[in-house]
Order: sequence, then structure tokens, then C-alpha cells
Amino acid sequence: MLNQFSRTELLFGKEAMEKLAGARVAVFGIGGVGGYVCEALVRSGIQKFDLVDDDKVCLTNLNRQIIATRKTVGQYKVDVMRDRILEINPDAEVMIHKCFFLPDNADEFPFADYDYVVDAVDTVTAKISLVMKCQEMGIPIISAMGAGNKLDPTQFRVADIYKTRVCPLARVMRRELKKRGVKKLKVVYSEEQPTRPIEDMSIGCRSHCICPPGAAHKCTERRDIPGSTAFVPSVAGLIIAGEVIKDLVAK
Repeated sequence: MLNQFSRTELLFGKEAMEKLAGARVAVFGIGGVGGYVCEALVRSGIQKFDLVDDDKVCLTNLNRQIIATRKTVGQYKVDVMRDRILEINPDAEVMIHKCFFLPDNADEFPFADYDYVVDAVDTVTAKISLVMKCQEMGIPIISAMGAGNKLDPTQFRVADIYKTRVCPLARVMRRELKKRGVKKLKVVYSEEQPTRPIEDMSIGCRSHCICPPGAAHKCTERRDIPGSTAFVPSVAGLIIAGEVIKDLVAK
């Protein structure tokens, strides 16, 4: 009988689709990259999600985030993404966590139930904590490296963290993970040299902030606000989703 995943099943087969339907994937960070990860995963047959983010949709998200529209500005990103997932597949199970992942709250998440973790968060501290937790629990994880200040989506690569080059964030992650004895980590990174933003947007943001009232974390907290486009973080997110699907099918 035909269903919404029939065209995917033609390529993967019935057994693979059953694996995807039974897998529980946690996506940490529902922004320019993480939003597209969720979009591709639910359209590929993943039915169990944990969405983790404490941000609300901001007007400046409209240029690149799939959940950002004029109607969703001011709403929690996890709420908007959950609703979108359920509109695509009403049978999906979506748990939302309106918080920012940190070492202090790592034990509050049901990692033992996760079949795969996607790291699409921005800070090195959170990324390292996620990697260490997944290593401790034996859970597959894939991490997004820097997508900001990039213009060429064809420069993305999938590699082990210790085989990356050019990307400043990957360089920091290599150093910190090596200190902690982490032997490997699958990442999506860009070999494009970052473009320097034409101006420092954070200056204008501090005097004319347009973040939603009550936002737990505002862009004004950043020393530098990176430039971004619609076609770079989205590609990174789709590549990550493809790796998640491939790995889950192969298990």
C-alpha cells in the first residue's frame, strides 16, 4: 500500500524503513543547520525526535532558518519545529526540551534512549560536553562545525575531526578533544576560508535589539555575530541528515 514514504522505500527497502521508524534521534540546536536536519529526517522516515533549544525565533532568522516565518517570530524554536514535524508526519513522537545543553544539565536528558545524536549547537563547551556524554554512553554522534561567514556550500566535507582543515571551530575542537582522549568524531565541516563580515552587526544589535522579549540568549551576547545565507547552513543540515540516515540503516 502506498504511503508518504513509498518513494524512499523504493531505494532503501522495507527493512530499512522499519529501522528508521523505530530510531530515536536527538537534535541539539534547532537553528539554521539543525532545522534542516529535522526537516530531512522526518521526511526520510524518522518518527521519534528529541528537540533541544532554548531560543525563540528572531526576525534575523528569516534569512536562513526553515522554521522562521513572520508568523513564528517570537515563538520557541522547539515548539515551531515540533509542529512542523507533526504536520509532515502526524504519527511522529516529538519530545521538546526548552533549554540550552550544558555539562551541568547533561544528566537530565534520556541519552540511554537515543539511537543517534546530532550536535548543531554553537558553543565549544556544549559541543565537547555532548561528545563526551555520547562517548560515555556509546551513542553515535555527528557534529556540525562552523557554517557562519561562508558563501560556498560545495566546500562542505564529511570527515573525522582529526582529518579536518581550514575550519577555525574544527581546530579548537581537535585540540580540546585530544586533551580529553577522544579518538574520533564524525563531523561536517567546510574547507572554505571564512569571509570577514562587512560590519559588526553586534554594535547595532546592542542599541536596537530585535530579539523576542524574554529570550534566554540574545545575539547581543556574542562578541561577533557571523554573517550567514540561506544556502550554506541548509546544505550542512541536509548533509548531516543524510549521514544519520545512512548510519541508522546500516546498523
